[in-house]
Amino acid sequence: LDCLLDVLRTEDLQKNSEALLYCMGAIKCLSGNAVLLNEMVNKGAVEMFLQLMKQINNVKENDTCFSNLGHILVQVTATLRKAAALAAARCQLARSAAVPELCVALEQRRNDKDVCTYIVRIFSKLSSYDDFCAALAACSRCYILFLALLNKHQKQQDLVIRIIFILGNLTEKNNQAREQFFKERGSVDTLISLFQTYHELDLNAQKWSHERGREEKNYPKHPSEAEDVLIKVIRVLANLSIHPRVGAALAAAHRIVELLITVLEYKSVDDCEELVINAATTINNLSYYKLESSAVQDKKLHIAESLLKLLMSNNMDGVVEAVRVFGNLSQHHEICDFIMQKKIYKFMIALLDAKNQDVCYSACGVLLNLTVDKNKRALLMEEGGIGKLVDCLQDFGPADWQLACLICKTLWNYSENITSAASCFGEDTDTLLMLLTSLLDEELALDHSLDAGLRDHHKLYWERDFKPVAEKLLDRIQRHHSCLPAVTVT
Repeated sequence: LDCLLDVLRTEDLQKNSEALLYCMGAIKCLSGNAVLLNEMVNKGAVEMFLQLMKQINNVKENDTCFSNLGHILVQVTATLRKAAALAAARCQLARSAAVPELCVALEQRRNDKDVCTYIVRIFSKLSSYDDFCAALAACSRCYILFLALLNKHQKQQDLVIRIIFILGNLTEKNNQAREQFFKERGSVDTLISLFQTYHELDLNAQKWSHERGREEKNYPKHPSEAEDVLIKVIRVLANLSIHPRVGAALAAAHRIVELLITVLEYKSVDDCEELVINAATTINNLSYYKLESSAVQDKKLHIAESLLKLLMSNNMDGVVEAVRVFGNLSQHHEICDFIMQKKIYKFMIALLDAKNQDVCYSACGVLLNLTVDKNKRALLMEEGGIGKLVDCLQDFGPADWQLACLICKTLWNYSENITSAASCFGEDTDTLLMLLTSLLDEELALDHSLDAGLRDHHKLYWERDFKPVAEKLLDRIQRHHSCLPAVTVT
């Protein structure tokens, strides 16, 4: 191993390219042994590989040895891909100028399928780590390269899936990366084209399976190759939609919204859970943008209908995503009417019993929007909703002041025309009075066992969100309560 590494370190690339090719080929084979791979990394092999790559990158395409050096580059990138599995090598690659050199190689060798595949595999592996992901995101050239490869090799699933995975990692937490990718010419068109291509492949595969009766319902489900690409394309769209300007543009892209709706229509959560939930999540993200040009707003009834299957499924993650979309769309009276017509409000009230904070928050958001219409307020009493809301306030109030605020706003809307607290809130009146009184007592409501920073955070939401509406609600109930209970605070 020492002798082979010494050849890399000392020999002239252009004078001894054939020797270097065989040397690098031997090293690649040796890297298949975990012990030897670890040893070569400890001996500084990663830096040697990058130096060799830099020398190869300095040779221009019109040079006579350009093609032969590509064979060496295949061995270098294949070995780096194996080294990327080791923590020590990952640190060296993140600290060094690995990203720019790999991008130069990717650009120069875009017609070499093997080099492109190995470099993309390196990026795919390393982009899961924050430090390398940040370094890659900072290399603005990478977005153009990835788009070029996607357009060139659109039906080469193994390459496409990795590039889309990388883009998903780059755009997951980095707002600048979202904007940078979106600004690249043809970026959204490329994503739409991929979406359509793999959607059609998936439809054809599903049709073929149905015709031959090969639905293996008794076996564990795994995403097909086409489904896997769709999952990752939709993840990129969901990430991009978090950026305000980018999200607004995507919300106005009718083809994207149509494709997302189609996924919800032809796929069930039992067929491919991740695909369906990702589609619902992305629609939810896009539904935040209240623009005249929004395709989500334009197709809101269609979306509501396509979500019914997911809403009524046994998959709680899917149910939560569907309810979140209804939470945004129910700000429109057409959707409120749809919810009443399809009896969805009964399901929302039932979800308050789920003893799940996220589920209660989403369901309560829908009920709040429904109670804006005075003709729909009676549904809360009819389905036992008042008691369930009070229970949610008791269970989650002190831990989530935004949820507590949402519950109080719903009860405030519901009680707008109150004449008697007892007739309005029924048997829950006294419990609600005592609960509000207790939660409005700062000493009782805020958890003193929390550290100072977290306690200040809780206090901010308690003062800003919960306290104003809770005080108004408490005052209203007290003014219409003929016999106030004695409340003792100890």
